[in-house]
This record gives sequence, structure tokens and C-alpha cells, in this order.
Amino acid sequence: MNISGNKILITGGASGIGLGLAERFVKENNTVIVCGRREALLKDLKGKLPGIITWVCDLSLAPEREELFNWISAEHHDLNVLINNAGIQQIMGIHDTDFFPRAEEEIKINIEAPLHLTSLFLKLQKPDTIINVTSGLAFAPLTSVPIYSASKAFFHSFTLSLRHLLLAKNVEVIELIPPALNTDLGGKGRHTYAPPVGDFINAVFEQLEQGKTEISYGFSENMLKAGPEDLKKAFERMNAPR
Repeated sequence: MNISGNKILITGGASGIGLGLAERFVKENNTVIVCGRREALLKDLKGKLPGIITWVCDLSLAPEREELFNWISAEHHDLNVLINNAGIQQIMGIHDTDFFPRAEEEIKINIEAPLHLTSLFLKLQKPDTIINVTSGLAFAPLTSVPIYSASKAFFHSFTLSLRHLLLAKNVEVIELIPPALNTDLGGKGRHTYAPPVGDFINAVFEQLEQGKTEISYGFSENMLKAGPEDLKKAFERMNAPR
């Protein structure tokens, strides 16, 4: 992937990893479009990055995904990079009374939305890169966030297939596999122990420049390289009673 001269859509780009990617891609002379649910955050983003283009969109709703695509198709038909970053993470247990509706919400945003957007994006004139953001938890799940972990395992598997399916179309498929980072994913203050987003973003761009299509960092790098026994030990360590 060329790291400059692109027109890029980043879903969920007003905070966390998406914000870090948006800031860096703007710095690298790209045109960046960010969509998200929270209009106030998008307004703040435009104040920080005047060149940014924003679109308010609830990605859990298929009609709003289609409206987003129709707008891009009409106004930004030269968009060539899609970054499926948006996702939610919720602590839940199988016996919770609201388990299923909350699980449905995660599935809509973490699985349905990126699959739908990918199928729509490929209808544009010159798509050449799709970047999917998964997680180190795709390899060793954290049982306190069972649906998030499972959704990222699904998305990792889909990304492998997508890369193969698009070879003949010359569309590059890149997987970003972050570890836990100091973001508000899953709730404010939950990940203050984790590395800063900026360190991950620096690693991402170093690996993009190296031409890598599986980009990992720290814990997620260990998970990507781990064998069955290492993954079993990681699972047991992460989910041990505290």
C-alpha cells in the first residue's frame, strides 16, 4: 500500500485507533473521510484536522450503511482505501438477562457492518486496498468479552479468505491486529494499563512501508506467531480466576 496520495474511508475514526490512523494518514498527505455515530466527536475532529471529511452514520443499521455508500459513490467515487475499524466491546456473561440483545448489537457492528461495507466498497471505480482491524483476542479469547473475541476471530478468518478472493482483482487486503491499547474501548479507564495508541500507529506505518499484510504489535504479535500450546497457555493465563 502507498501511504500517501489516497482517498480513505475510516469507520469509527473519531476516537481510539481510528483517530490515530486518521491523524497519521492526514499527515502523510491523504484525503481522509471519517464516519461515526457521535456527531460531537466528529465536530471536534474537524476542529483538530480541518482537512478531514466527516459523515454521521450508525453502522449497526443497514440503511445508514447504504446511505453512506451512496454519498461516497456520488461525491467521492475515487475513494480507493476502506478501513473497517469501527467496533464495540462489552463485558457480559451468558446468564445476563440482556445477553442476547447486547450480543446482537456487537454482531451488527463488528461483523455485519464491515462485511456489508466491503461488498459495497468493491463496487466503486478503483478500490485497491481494504484494511480490516481485528484483535489479538481473535487468537486467544478473553471470556469476559466473549462476543467481541468471537467477532474478531470471525473477522480474522474472513480477512484471510477475502485476501485470497481479491488476488485476481489486485485489491490488497491488510489486517491490523492490535493488542489492548489505552483507549476507551469497552469503557472509559478500562485499558489505562495498556500501551498508548501512538506507539501502535507508529508500528503500523513502519510495517505498511515494509509491505506487510498482517500487522501486529506486542501481545498481538505473540498471538499471531503462537502455536496451539502457546495459545492454550495464553487463554488459561488471561482467564484465570482473579
